Amino acid sequence: MLMPKRVKYRRVQRGRLKGKAMRGNTISNGTYGLVAMEPAWITSNQIEAARIAMTRYIKRGGKVWIKIFPDKPITEKPAETRMGSGKGSPEYWVAVVKPGRVMFEMDGVAPEIAKEAMRLASHKLPIKCKFVQKETTTEEA
Repeated sequence: MLMPKRVKYRRVQRGRLKGKAMRGNTISNGTYGLVAMEPAWITSNQIEAARIAMTRYIKRGGKVWIKIFPDKPITEKPAETRMGSGKGSPEYWVAVVKPGRVMFEMDGVAPEIAKEAMRLASHKLPIKCKFVQKETTTEEA
């Protein structure tokens, strides 16, 4: 699973998922991309599941880039614990994704293969996604 090697602070506050993605909203490496249409936290397990679904479908052809990284720790307190006594310990890591963010990129395969691979990957994610190509702009999202 993806997670940071080291972090400065182990526990962070939840924050808010408002606004559109100002950075990472264009295709930079590949020819095809998968763009988020809704705001969400994407866990490292979901990113890995989507990556496996894509690479399995393209059968070692082409190249896949993961453009999001889970750098936010989500804490949970143990079951049946009383209120108080501080914040819980980190349980898993998430990437904060806003609408318009390019999450995955792909290159070196035919457009129909890329579209189907991205469709399979989008089923592993908890949000609505859109398939885009390099020519098209992602500003209409």
